[in-house]
Amino acid sequence: MSNIVKKGILIVVSGFSGAGKGTLMKKLISEYDNYALSVSMTTRKPRKGEQDGREYYFVTRERFEEVISVGGLIEYASYVDNYYGTPTEYVEEKLNSGLDVVLEIEIQGALKVKEKFPEALLLFVMPPSIYELKERLLKRGTETDANIGKRLKRAKEEAEGINHYDYIIINDDLNKCVVRLNEIILAAHADPLRNREFIKKLMDDLSQY
Repeated sequence: MSNIVKKGILIVVSGFSGAGKGTLMKKLISEYDNYALSVSMTTRKPRKGEQDGREYYFVTRERFEEVISVGGLIEYASYVDNYYGTPTEYVEEKLNSGLDVVLEIEIQGALKVKEKFPEALLLFVMPPSIYELKERLLKRGTETDANIGKRLKRAKEEAEGINHYDYIIINDDLNKCVVRLNEIILAAHADPLRNREFIKKLMDDLSQY
């Protein structure tokens, strides 16, 4: 009986701005070797220390709209006056090689991905409290009071969509949170709905008996 190369899981991670999802994803990638982090494209300006092609592909609005026009994005959304989107080619290549691909995107994009990929695993990262969230935004030192207000207002809107996600991840302790996150993803691999090709092959092989 020939073995099947199991396709990776598409993992969509969202969360309130300031919840620490970016830090959490970077640690997950560094701790485990079965993940690939998709790099999103955005029209927002780089923050201090960010590099093009590492945190994001930073492009102009005109370039972003060109990529949209040729169908080069799995999803895209507008958030706080900027575009964010997920390039298609990289994601499909890594999934087909058996790696789990992590998309760190906003809720609008997450729901669009779920429509196209029903087997995607949706995870929502939250802080222990809204008070903690506000403190994290303030500590960034890169946000104006107006932008913090926008992000908290946006968090209120996003909270209404949390019930569309498969799991909530409370980011209270980074190390423990990464372990919990990996365990959830490993459990998702055992879901029969994500193993249909394997089960079909098994049934085909059993049909000879």
